[in-house]
Amino acid sequence: MQFALLVKSHANARYAQSLQKLAAVECDCMLFALNAKAEIRYETLAGTPFLMLTCDALGQDEWAYLARHSSLSLAAERDGDWLRPLRLDRPAYLPPDLAQVLKYKGKTNADFTQLMLNCARSASAWALSGEPLTVLDPLCGRGTTVFCALTAGDNAIGLEADDKALHEADTYLERYLQYHRLKHSRQQRSITLRRGGALRETRYTLADSAEHYRQGQTIQCRWICGDTAQADEAAGHHGCHLIVGDLPYGVQHAPQDGRGIGSLAGLLQRALPAYHRALATGGALALSFNTHTLPRDSVVRAMRDAGFAPMEEAPFQDFEHWVEQAVNRDMVIAVKA
Repeated sequence: MQFALLVKSHANARYAQSLQKLAAVECDCMLFALNAKAEIRYETLAGTPFLMLTCDALGQDEWAYLARHSSLSLAAERDGDWLRPLRLDRPAYLPPDLAQVLKYKGKTNADFTQLMLNCARSASAWALSGEPLTVLDPLCGRGTTVFCALTAGDNAIGLEADDKALHEADTYLERYLQYHRLKHSRQQRSITLRRGGALRETRYTLADSAEHYRQGQTIQCRWICGDTAQADEAAGHHGCHLIVGDLPYGVQHAPQDGRGIGSLAGLLQRALPAYHRALATGGALALSFNTHTLPRDSVVRAMRDAGFAPMEEAPFQDFEHWVEQAVNRDMVIAVKA
């Protein structure tokens, strides 16, 4: 069978130039999770480019998983010159604008963030799980990854050393939930560290409806102020299923412990062992980075040294794309075997 997938347009002209390639790779990663083989290519129909998928018939559950695709706007079955639209039930637990509204300099593209989450999930042992997963962003900034995870109905942990950025994310989430009249509770607490000291945490318990909240069908969002190398302490005894983060791109976003580009490699070496302890067995780690300041080989090597198994085979090896003059972004996904 042949399916035509329409990739949505994107307001970011730079990201839009990379969408065709990234959409195809993301689709391939999701098919990997479904154990489905397919030929993927682009074809122009009536002047509009479609991502064409040639494979065996896909069931309802398989289409439901593909509906998570970050840039899919229409799916149809092709029959000669005709396209028959297919139903796409997107898993929108919270309103889909949650990750889009908050704007700030240096924000990671929310659609690319969703791609990272989808590809990491597809590599994990919980790809097709119907239960909420726990997603940790150990460099969460103002929370784009956290908001994307909450939108999909997953639990989310945002760890960030910049108290001001974390305060902005927390304030935005509180106002957003109030504006949309979403039932929730907010608590401030302290996490006692095993090696002494404590981390400040703000914890939300929320639901997509008042009825689900009363029934205890809730998810959690946790904002934790701390260093990225404390990711295991932030995740707690239960750990997390996915770790997804966007590494600093260079001097402008340099880690606080150093001013030079070399400190990025040091950041990885310091943080990855904690990421490994935080991640449950079978979980997946996805890190994006600027190849101009952090070569892919060094990221793969550091992950392997920390005990991860980097996925270097197709379809998980070709996420490289241009963002701007000084940023050529790539991503490496690894699993905890």
